[in-house]
Amino acid sequence: MECLLEVVLSAQAPQPIGPYSQAIRTRGLLFCSGQIALDPKTGEMTNATIEEETKQVLKNMHAVLSTAGGTFANIAKTTIFLTSMGDFAAVNKVYEEMLGTARPARSTVEVSALPKGARVEIECVACLP
Repeated sequence: MECLLEVVLSAQAPQPIGPYSQAIRTRGLLFCSGQIALDPKTGEMTNATIEEETKQVLKNMHAVLSTAGGTFANIAKTTIFLTSMGDFAAVNKVYEEMLGTARPARSTVEVSALPKGARVEIECVACLP
């Protein structure tokens, strides 16, 4: 059986900084690559508080979801990567505010480093009609 893969590319989200796609859609699922707090206009990091960084990450993710016809409500699973679990509560607060009533399954993992000095990266899998 052939598996069709459609590349999703949003002009409102930062362009990939490596050999990958912002997202891939296949069989009603959208696999979104991890987003960091890059400003979509400049491609530079939003070096700010962890709350501001998390907000930019989720804005970038929302732009990709929106381009594919989805919203935060379509997310089935997220994975959050943090360079310090000390930021967990602050990231959680922004995550809850921005996702509203959406409550996807989630994992949070501490990592030693992220691209471009980011402190938070979030990826997701969404179910689209």
